Amino acid sequence: MTLGDDTGSGPVEFVLVGALLTLLTLGVLQFGLAVYVRNVVHDAAVEGAFHAALADTALHEGADRTRTIIVRTVGGQFAESVAVAETTHLGHPAVRVTVRATLPLVGLLGPPEVLEVSAHAPVESLG
Repeated sequence: MTLGDDTGSGPVEFVLVGALLTLLTLGVLQFGLAVYVRNVVHDAAVEGAFHAALADTALHEGADRTRTIIVRTVGGQFAESVAVAETTHLGHPAVRVTVRATLPLVGLLGPPEVLEVSAHAPVESLG
């Protein structure tokens, strides 16, 4: 074997490139999972806000609906902090649902209550 001999370099290159491509693929999958969790939490907040804004429901029912959707879809650790409040949005009475959830960085694990989403719905009246 001499200094310019590249015998055996094929397996080394395969391992190095394979490791890099594996990390890249896992990163893309993790990003997709984080976006999915964010979309689920946001859609649950929207659904909870519209439910709480109905004329014959209470605010806590909107929070309960939001929690139920999140727990059934991605798990209970993402539904620990759900807040519902009456507010005004664009000059009209509205209900706001705010969810603070875990941001998944490694699988479903990550820092708690880093991801925050809010949704508004106009308050329905009977008259």
